[in-house]
Amino acid sequence: MPIFDADGHITETTEQVAKYLDDPYRQRSATYGLHTADGWDRRMINTLGDWGGDAKTWLAALDKGGVDETVLYPTLGLFMSFVRDRAWQVQLCRAYNRFVHEEFIKASPRLHAVALLPPLDPDAAAKELQTAVTQYGCIGAMVPADGGHLLGDGKFDPIWETAQSLNVMVGLHASGSHLGGAGVDGFPSFIQTHTCSHPFGQMRQLTSTIFEGVPERFPKLRIAYLEAGCGWAPYWAERMDDEYAKRGPEAPALKTKPSDYIRGGNVYFSCEADEWMMPQAMKLIGEHSVVWASDFPHWDNSYPQSIDDIRERGDLTAAQKTKILNDNARKLYGLT
Repeated sequence: MPIFDADGHITETTEQVAKYLDDPYRQRSATYGLHTADGWDRRMINTLGDWGGDAKTWLAALDKGGVDETVLYPTLGLFMSFVRDRAWQVQLCRAYNRFVHEEFIKASPRLHAVALLPPLDPDAAAKELQTAVTQYGCIGAMVPADGGHLLGDGKFDPIWETAQSLNVMVGLHASGSHLGGAGVDGFPSFIQTHTCSHPFGQMRQLTSTIFEGVPERFPKLRIAYLEAGCGWAPYWAERMDDEYAKRGPEAPALKTKPSDYIRGGNVYFSCEADEWMMPQAMKLIGEHSVVWASDFPHWDNSYPQSIDDIRERGDLTAAQKTKILNDNARKLYGLT
């Protein structure tokens, strides 16, 4: 069975990205780093996680797990929404996209990547997406799921419009941080913060994008809600339907109930290999909608064991496992 990884991560360093900054931004001091830090020790004094900062390491990781191809997302870039300087966001994203092109995409056809986009400047983000796809070979885009922004807002339409016109997906990915608010700011430990941050971020963005009519305005757009699992999706779709049944006039952009858009074929969710609710998500949201992601080399990844965990599940059919481990991700990224 071929295996396609829908979401792996480059552990890019400040020094790697800084090389690709334009002047005068290249002269900016790196003393405090290029990105906002949240103060949590994710790797527990380097006892968790691996490193994936170059193509050689990533290709070896693919070989270890028997994975054919991966799509790479950033690590430091996950914090882009917390950079408050608009011009600096644009420059950081531009530099990262040059970096990933030169050091990963060009290194091997097995290494794909998404473009990192600046949420503070949607017009610049749309232009960067155009460049990243047509000149750098990116096969999608990433917009941060956490932060103060809500992606259903019409100001983000240039991003959706450009992605649809280019026939590439947009992945929404959180940082796992408390910095995005959404009720997780006060937790005293990272175990509590991280439990809530990814799903809370995705719930906010799914609510916003669906109720504000993004799939209605851009019916061919493919969106992935990543690293929060898939088990929450049926519950949230049902809850949104219930709200819509009672307060439909407050969502005038919709022409049908929210779950119809979610199940319509262009909305995807990444899964955790041992999720209790994966069969229910496949049934209620759609067998087309769930993709496997390695999350390598982050501290909480279980790669390559996660592949065997899915293969060995007794509550999924062989056909469903093939869709999760390969087919759905290829459709998401337009590689079929």
